Amino acid sequence: GQQGTMCHAFVGETVVLPCTTAPPGELTLSKSMLYWQIGTKMLVHFFRNGQDSLEDQDEKFHGRTSLFLDQMKHGNLSLKISNVQLGDEAEYSCIYRQVENHQTNKSTVKLNVSAPPRIEKPPSPSEQNQIPSRSPLDVPCLCHALSFLLLVPLGLWHL
Repeated sequence: GQQGTMCHAFVGETVVLPCTTAPPGELTLSKSMLYWQIGTKMLVHFFRNGQDSLEDQDEKFHGRTSLFLDQMKHGNLSLKISNVQLGDEAEYSCIYRQVENHQTNKSTVKLNVSAPPRIEKPPSPSEQNQIPSRSPLDVPCLCHALSFLLLVPLGLWHL
């Protein structure tokens, strides 16, 4: 596996921590185990015998992690974490173990998490005075148009 990969995410985003087997090839998932963990004690995601096994998963990751099940047999062992939190910042280990030959591959990924960037700052009181006065009916229409224009490109990103 690869060593020392760095990833970055903002709070609330979804991030994929990369992990692939080398050389790529068909993996026998029913005879292998995959651990994603922080340090030696915190289990982030566990996969064995061809399926997720999340009984011992650390509770702060419940419902927020997933694997690319359709791509795993081809060597993609990457982990997706949704709704990233500041507390998720850590060095993650991807440990893949084959039961038959006891071969173990390990790689590490460092995740840095930041607070979301400020999109725009509210106008200061002096700037508000320079805005020409409008009738109250114009303002809601302007807001709806802006929110619609912002939502359309964001929606397309998630397809």
